[in-house]
Amino acid sequence: MDTKNLLRSIDTLLAEKNTKRFAVGDVTALVTEISSHEDLNGLVQTVIQGDIYCEELAAAFQSRSAIAGLSAVRMLRSTFSMPLGQFVQQIAILLRAFDPLIGNDWARLASRVQESSISRWKTLDCLKQGSFRAEYLRLELELADERPHAVYPTSPFRESSGSVVSQADFQQVDAYMSSTTHTSIKVVENVLDADNSLLREIYKPLGRCICLIDENVERFFGWRVESYFASHGIELEKLVYRGMEVDKGIRTVERMLGDFKHLGVSRSESVLIMGGGVLADTGGLACALYHRGIPYVMLSTSVVAGIDAGPSPRTCCDGFGYKNLFGAYHAPILSITDRTLFQTLRPGWVRHGIAEIIKMATVKDAELFAALEQAGTDLIDTRFGSLNTPEDAAICDLSRQILGRAIKSYVEAEYGNLYETHQCRPHAFGHTWSPGFEIPAGLLHGHAVSIGMGFGAFLSEKEGWITKEDRDRIHRLIASFDLSLWHEVLTDRDQIWAAQEKMTEKRGGHLAAPLPQHAIGQCGYLPHLTQQQLFASLSDYQRHCETLPRSGRGIEAHCHEVGLEDPSTVGESLTMSQ
Repeated sequence: MDTKNLLRSIDTLLAEKNTKRFAVGDVTALVTEISSHEDLNGLVQTVIQGDIYCEELAAAFQSRSAIAGLSAVRMLRSTFSMPLGQFVQQIAILLRAFDPLIGNDWARLASRVQESSISRWKTLDCLKQGSFRAEYLRLELELADERPHAVYPTSPFRESSGSVVSQADFQQVDAYMSSTTHTSIKVVENVLDADNSLLREIYKPLGRCICLIDENVERFFGWRVESYFASHGIELEKLVYRGMEVDKGIRTVERMLGDFKHLGVSRSESVLIMGGGVLADTGGLACALYHRGIPYVMLSTSVVAGIDAGPSPRTCCDGFGYKNLFGAYHAPILSITDRTLFQTLRPGWVRHGIAEIIKMATVKDAELFAALEQAGTDLIDTRFGSLNTPEDAAICDLSRQILGRAIKSYVEAEYGNLYETHQCRPHAFGHTWSPGFEIPAGLLHGHAVSIGMGFGAFLSEKEGWITKEDRDRIHRLIASFDLSLWHEVLTDRDQIWAAQEKMTEKRGGHLAAPLPQHAIGQCGYLPHLTQQQLFASLSDYQRHCETLPRSGRGIEAHCHEVGLEDPSTVGESLTMSQ
């Protein structure tokens, strides 16, 4: 990417003094005018011919606090196949990242174009009517061979390349393939307010929004979803699904695929998924499978989804009695965390979501750990500052900080090892033994993870990786949110050993258990633990937990205690063929 030329074109557009004219005058004449605009066309041609995923570009935008414009650059790569209304909108989004006032002027033009008869015109045809017709005719011919992503995109959200080598007799051919994807994660508030343009800018050009929505979310927020899209003249198709752990099976995914087929979802149409972790996993998997991958936007309505499952590229469902046995790597194009949607959550649901934040804090971010200690149970009581809390309350700012830091830590860990090509995965802290006992014990995911974290911190101190003081500090933080450190399921030693063996097999023959090491906020990996060592450590840990408040037991630790069906006894089950 010629980053300098791109920024120069952007700066020239920002320097214009007459953008207010976009609010008046003949819209067709304005479009004709901008089609001959030298700097606009320079911007477009630079993006089309450049590497939109280069780190230099990202760093340049970051240095100017304009990373919100990167998604527009990604979209503008497909200008040649883009309808005019969408094109002008993406220019507005790009410029708004650098200058909100100028960007909003362009946004008003985009709205006028989208409401006019020219909205569906092909942008390339419009650009070829301007002063740069010859350049666009040449580019159209060249790019078909050199950069087909720009001319014939299936999706503007990914790029792939490959090379082939072969023996002289062609009896062996080896292929080398690579792919690049880009996603945005935004922490926003009041995303369903009519004056919030985030969802409108995605779905207005598409003409409709297909929304997978959790049954409980529909009950509380369904009318707001309908009102939002109606206010922007966007057709809404709602697909309501129950999002309990017992529903997290392949048959749920199959029903979603059937709904997509019935509605004729195209390969470039972004589905909106609105719900918690279960719907993020199952809906994301359905999107991964349909047409071998359609884009989706994740609007998280739970803490777990907001900081973990929502932005995760790992989509999945349970099968054969195992958590997340089936899955695919398919990241959302946009993940949105809006704490104002947490206000209807039961305290137990918030509590178990906080476990995933503690996870990232313990092994990735010491400052996040300290922020959790500072916030304490106010996070639960105020639903992250969204319930009965003035906007200027300290817990609101602290909640924003906690959510943002948790997401950043998670995304750094997850996307740096997208396909789990190695097992140095700090975000798997607490998840080494818990998958083997979570469903049989009927535990909420967060409580299963907190037990895994508690035991992990105990092992870490036992190995001499952290001090006793840090171990106790971790245990105190977990206990302060009434999360579990102990459960009777740990007395079933054979079950815990079986869980460890399965996890070792999954991790390529290595235990690779992430544990805090050196200090809180740092991570190491325990390579192995013999059966004898495991059983002895569990016995020692049990005795340790007996000295803790409530003997280490959590509050509302089981699914049935927070109104969810017990996944150990209810739900879809697949059985192995004999």
